[in-house]
Amino acid sequence: METAEVLEPNETGEVVIPRSQVDAGDLKTGAIEMRNFPVMVRTTGLIDVPPANRAVINAFMGGYVKNTPLLVGDKVRKGQALLSLENPELISLQQDYLDASEQLKYLKADFDRQKIMMEEKITSEKKFLQAESDYRRNLARYNALKQNLQLLNINPANAEAGRLSSQVTIYAPISGSVSRVNVNTGMYVSPTDIIMEIIDKEHMHLELIAFEKDVMKIKKGQHIRFRTPEASTESFVAEVYLVGTAIDPQRRTVPVHGHLPDSIAAQFSVGMFVEADIETSATEYPSLPEEAVITRDGYSYVLHLEKEENGNLVFVKKEVTPVVTYKGFTALEGITNFKSGDRFLTRGAHNFIEN
Repeated sequence: METAEVLEPNETGEVVIPRSQVDAGDLKTGAIEMRNFPVMVRTTGLIDVPPANRAVINAFMGGYVKNTPLLVGDKVRKGQALLSLENPELISLQQDYLDASEQLKYLKADFDRQKIMMEEKITSEKKFLQAESDYRRNLARYNALKQNLQLLNINPANAEAGRLSSQVTIYAPISGSVSRVNVNTGMYVSPTDIIMEIIDKEHMHLELIAFEKDVMKIKKGQHIRFRTPEASTESFVAEVYLVGTAIDPQRRTVPVHGHLPDSIAAQFSVGMFVEADIETSATEYPSLPEEAVITRDGYSYVLHLEKEENGNLVFVKKEVTPVVTYKGFTALEGITNFKSGDRFLTRGAHNFIEN
């Protein structure tokens, strides 16, 4: 835009602009318009996923990491092998299961034999009860060992066939992307250690925190406009899906769950901090285009067209009180000294209001 030819302000602080400058399109005038502006509830929060879409990987039994083929960001499928652990104690566990399996066959046969003999009154009740007790006790041990092997992803059938292994493989419980890897090859991990984390971004949402005083204003279906530090100049739209029913007794806040449209979800990462405004209602205000309202040293001004004479437009700087800016327009409060149809400099005003 070319620099406007502006005449020197006179003693009343008037700004005089040639009509030709406005007609050329570099500057623009406009009138106050009545517009609906949303009443906002300011909140903060995070981009998150539901608990079912986040999996922390642990080992049911300690061991040394045999291999770690995955890196942060790698995509995995449910049931895919993540890594292998090695522990000599696995051999002992499988041997115990094999012994219990073999002993169970003998005790089951003895129990069946004693049961038949008991029915034919050939044996004593004491021997029958002893055989039953031995069989059921060993059956419980056999089932417990079998469950342990299955938790470790070891096939009990391999152990029964004598194919013993000192390694165990950990598989992905969900599909998603690896968000954390805390181990290296050769490292020992215990059952309490977090090996890695997988996050499924399919159902990302906003987890916001609203203050107690604002809770009654927030309803399901209201629009949420949020920003991230990474894109502070760009805002995105989500929707209120759930409002918490219990207030945190310490912070006096309530969680608000917001849904992200599928079209924008891929742009974000889980854990991103967000600042959000929830549109709870709408109020009508007189307004001007955002560019018409200039703020200097904590005060806001507009250039009001006072008159037109000798081919010049004469503007006077007037102080105003802005309420909120929304979609390129600024709501103004307490507008009583302007008449209907008054015009203002709505484009290029910042060139004529001194810092």
